[in-house]
Amino acid sequence: MELLIQSIVTGILLGGLYAIVGLGLSLVFGIMGLTNIAHGNLMIMCSFIVMVFGTVFNGNIILMLVLAIACMVVFGFLFQNFLVNKVIDKGPNPALLVTFGVSIVIQNALQLIFGADARSIKSAFATVNVVSSDYVSISGAYLANFVVAVVVIVLLSLFIKRTRMGRAIRASANNVRAAELMGVNTKLMYSVTMCIAMATACIAGLLVGNTFVFYPYSGPQYLIIAFGVVVIGGMGSIPGTLLGGIILGLAQLLGSYFFGTGYQIFSGYIVMLILLTVCPAGLLSNAKRK
Repeated sequence: MELLIQSIVTGILLGGLYAIVGLGLSLVFGIMGLTNIAHGNLMIMCSFIVMVFGTVFNGNIILMLVLAIACMVVFGFLFQNFLVNKVIDKGPNPALLVTFGVSIVIQNALQLIFGADARSIKSAFATVNVVSSDYVSISGAYLANFVVAVVVIVLLSLFIKRTRMGRAIRASANNVRAAELMGVNTKLMYSVTMCIAMATACIAGLLVGNTFVFYPYSGPQYLIIAFGVVVIGGMGSIPGTLLGGIILGLAQLLGSYFFGTGYQIFSGYIVMLILLTVCPAGLLSNAKRK
């Protein structure tokens, strides 16, 4: 019974990490209708950038995160403005190929610069158990992952729904021509969306690096997790990423509990396929087609 309770709690907390991993992918798809194949490698690039700043600034976690977000926001703006925006009006395939090409470049560049060794981001709370009892043990890293994910998702939802720029972003997603007739620069809104996605990728990169080891070639692994999260929760739904992350995390940990650790990943995606059979668009889908 104790192991079952531990599996449920850990699955929910792991779901928070999965949610923040998938958040940028879901946001970009919801606003632009673009599946960003580079998302996983961009997130791992963020992990390496945070690690480098952590070495320079002696592990000051807030400072290294702020600097990494600043770097990735600039990168995201340039990536969107000078690559994706140039081809996004020509259909989904050219933009998809652009993100695929960028993904390959990032992965190979990371391996050339940092080598193939495992890396991690150290912090004071990474190995500390904040709750320890006969029934459940919760590490600081897992609890921080979940709390940060909830806070980021709530703040991003409020930004999209309540602010003027958020309304302009939603207008660009709903109807490009109508938004432009109302004076909205849709290409600029796409660039802002990519910048926000890069900021969330930085937060995800920090949390992943603080929880697990990572490699230059870890990006596809987290891209698959992000796909699972957004497909379960609903492509384009910000709250759906949290729901999708929790469901995927629970499915994996309970699958490991009932069938063995070798079935952890397998059980997660079996649950995803079952849910897609019942609800093909995802549980909370609000993605728009232009």
